[in-house]
Amino acid sequence: MNLLGKGFIITNLIMGPLLTMSSNHWIMAWCGLEISTLSVIPLIAQQHHPRAIEASTKYFLVQAAASSMVLLSAILNSWNLGQWETTFMNNNISCTLLTISLAMKLGLAPFHLWLPEVLQGSTTMTALLLTTWQKLAPLTLLMTTFQHLNTSMLLLMGLMSTLIGGWGGLNQTQMRKIMAFSSIAHLGWMIIILTLSPKLTLLTFLLYSMMTTSMFLMMNYLQASKMSTMMTSWTKTPLMNTTMMMSLMSLGGLPPLTGFAQKWLILQELTKQHLPLIATLMALASLLSLFFYLRVSYYKTITLPPNSHNYTQQWRHKMHNVKPHLALTSSLSTMLLPLLPMMLSTI
Repeated sequence: MNLLGKGFIITNLIMGPLLTMSSNHWIMAWCGLEISTLSVIPLIAQQHHPRAIEASTKYFLVQAAASSMVLLSAILNSWNLGQWETTFMNNNISCTLLTISLAMKLGLAPFHLWLPEVLQGSTTMTALLLTTWQKLAPLTLLMTTFQHLNTSMLLLMGLMSTLIGGWGGLNQTQMRKIMAFSSIAHLGWMIIILTLSPKLTLLTFLLYSMMTTSMFLMMNYLQASKMSTMMTSWTKTPLMNTTMMMSLMSLGGLPPLTGFAQKWLILQELTKQHLPLIATLMALASLLSLFFYLRVSYYKTITLPPNSHNYTQQWRHKMHNVKPHLALTSSLSTMLLPLLPMMLSTI
C-alpha cells in the first residue's frame, strides 16, 4: 500500500467515528459508521493471503448487516416521530433493532462470533484498531440512546458477554484470539453498567483501551502471535517480559493495578442499584478471564521452552527500537489505581 493511499485510509478512519460522535442526525451518524467500516477493510486485507481476505469479507458482511439494521431502526423511528434526532427514540421496535445492530458492531454476545476470526486474520496493529478505536462510534450511539433502550436486554447481553468471553479464551493458544475474547468480556462489563451509569461506561472504555493498547504494542514489538513464541520472549527483552505480565494482570482486574478500578466501581454501582445477584455473577465470570490471563503469564515468565522445538529462537538485542509511547501506555495500564478518588469525582 503506497503512502498516499494509506494516508487517505487513515484520514477516513479518524473522520468516521468523529462524525458519528458529533452528529445529532441519524443519517450523518450512519454515514460515519459506514466511513469507519469501509476505511478499515483495506487495512485488514493488505496482507494478500487467504486468511486476511476471509477476515475482511467476514468483517464487511457483519458490519453491512448491522449498518442496514441501524438505518432501518432510524427510518422506523422517523416514521413514527417525524424527526431524525438521535436522542429521541420512542418506538420499541426501533430500540430493539438499534440494540441488536450496535451489539453486532461491537461484538457483544451472542453476536460475537465474527470478532475472534477477524482479529486472527488481521495484523497486530489492525487488531488494535478493531478492539479500541472501532468500538468508539457504536458505543457513542449506545450512550446517546441509553435512556430509551431495554435495560433487561442490556443486562442479559452484558452478562452473556462476560461469561462467553471468559469461557472462549480458555482453550486458545493464539494471542490475537485471546485478546478478542478479552475484548468481548470487557465489553460485557461496559454494557451491563450502561443504563445505570453512562459515565462509568466511558471510564471503563478508556481504561480498557489503555490496557489493550499496551498489550498489542508489546505483542507487535516482540512479534508474538502465539504462546510458543511468548515462551521465548524473555531472551529478547527481559524487562518487557515483566511489564507484559503486569499488563495481563491489570486486564484480569487484580489489585493494585489499573484494571481493578473499573471492576470495583462497576460492582459497587450494581450493588447500589440493588442488583447483588448480577454483581456476584459478574465477579465470578471475571475469574474465567483471569484464568487465561494467568495462563499466558505463566507461559511467558515461568515456563522455559523445551530443547527440541520447531520455531526460531529469539535472541536478545538492543532496545533502541522501543518507542516512548510503549513506556507511557504500559505505565498507564498498571499504575492508575491511586487516581481512583479523582475518577470517582468525575462520575
